[in-house]
Amino acid sequence: MSKPTASRFPQRAALALLIGAVAVTAACNSTKRENRLLFGGHYFPVKAKPVDKKATLSVFTVTVDKVSQSFDDAREAGRHGGVSYCIANYGNSRIDWQVGPDSDPAQLRIEGDKMTFQGTCQRP
Repeated sequence: MSKPTASRFPQRAALALLIGAVAVTAACNSTKRENRLLFGGHYFPVKAKPVDKKATLSVFTVTVDKVSQSFDDAREAGRHGGVSYCIANYGNSRIDWQVGPDSDPAQLRIEGDKMTFQGTCQRP
């Protein structure tokens, strides 16, 4: 095996610095955008979380922001957020929605520009 020559070391160091810089930049940019979903040409910030983490992860809420952009697309973004939550925590997409994307619009919880769904992940 040959040892790296002095001329190769600066190239490798520069490449390592470049890769590190790209990784740091990507991480900084993704933190704000990772919770946004694109539906119908609009980005909707979506957050799913358990109602009571100490009791169970299966009962959760999904909050969709910027509902005024498109009511129907916001509903679909909320559905996607719930499905993603259940897959991540229970390995399947079956949800029993108490108030969800298919609920009558009069039953939906909308405060300001945010819509909140509540569901229960079903075990496989």
